[in-house]
Amino acid sequence: MKTLPWIIAAVGLLAAFARGGSAALVVAALLSVMEVSLSFDNAVVNAAVLRRMDSKWQQRFLTWGILIAVVGMRLVFPILIVAIAAGLGVMQVAVMAVDDPARYAVHLKEAHTGIAAFGGLFLLLVFLGFVCDEMKEVHWIGWVERKLASLGRLEAVEVAVSLVVLLLVQFALPENERLTVMIAGVAGVATFVAVKGFAGLCGDPDAAVGMATRTGAAGFLYLEVLDASFSLDGVIGAFAITTDIVVIMIGLAIGAMFVRSMTVYLVRQGTLEEYRYLEHGAHWGIGALAAIMLVSMRVDVPEVVTGLIGVSLIGLSLLSSIRHRRRAHAG
Repeated sequence: MKTLPWIIAAVGLLAAFARGGSAALVVAALLSVMEVSLSFDNAVVNAAVLRRMDSKWQQRFLTWGILIAVVGMRLVFPILIVAIAAGLGVMQVAVMAVDDPARYAVHLKEAHTGIAAFGGLFLLLVFLGFVCDEMKEVHWIGWVERKLASLGRLEAVEVAVSLVVLLLVQFALPENERLTVMIAGVAGVATFVAVKGFAGLCGDPDAAVGMATRTGAAGFLYLEVLDASFSLDGVIGAFAITTDIVVIMIGLAIGAMFVRSMTVYLVRQGTLEEYRYLEHGAHWGIGALAAIMLVSMRVDVPEVVTGLIGVSLIGLSLLSSIRHRRRAHAG
């Protein structure tokens, strides 16, 4: 598993070079780096869920999951979104993505508000589900996390807060976009609730509240939806660099493979147990990404800003974890 990402990267970059020469190779490499920087917090949260799944479902996440992540979430899913938003046939959009990528990019960017509303609300619920957990005993940002955790006493508080945020956000948008944003946002909330409900049907009703589940099918489903929410922002951002759908898929696929590799490393090394605040930093990064996606419906936010915020929060939580370990050993 250690060498597989590098093998895929080498094959992918060679394919990009064959597709468009050195320029395509450089673009694919940039996209892979962008994908990793945007999804580092995703890897940490994935590891938090994956470590509680049995070995069979862990293996399925690493095999089936990578195929779904690369082909499904970064190629098929955006095509479906464009087809729905533009009222076109799926095959028509697929052909457009290959033969007329500039036009495909225009349609995808036109669907940005709906995409941002869906992904932003789902990720906001992931963040709130973690920080508004009254059973959580470890707090990274002291009194702030304790206050948020106390809100967990209120039934479905994360859903209520998310819907209020959605209502406020849509008032800041032009009237012709409000219905689309409301539908997409409610769909994001419904997806989160459905995954949580599925975990309950599998016999672990409280698992999704803490964003971790022991039931493999529910955990696998949750991880794939979470990955989809992360990949939406990356796919749209990729078109700011190139409109070649093949090069985009190659670059994002390489990045996705490295993110999966980081997830495996975190699980097998027990990193989350060793660095107690790392999961907190990842969820705050998810909260920041959710806010950025919602803000991006009105303001253009550079991808580098999004990536730096997530990496910075992970870095700060890592430093806090190291300081805690030193104090514990000293005591």
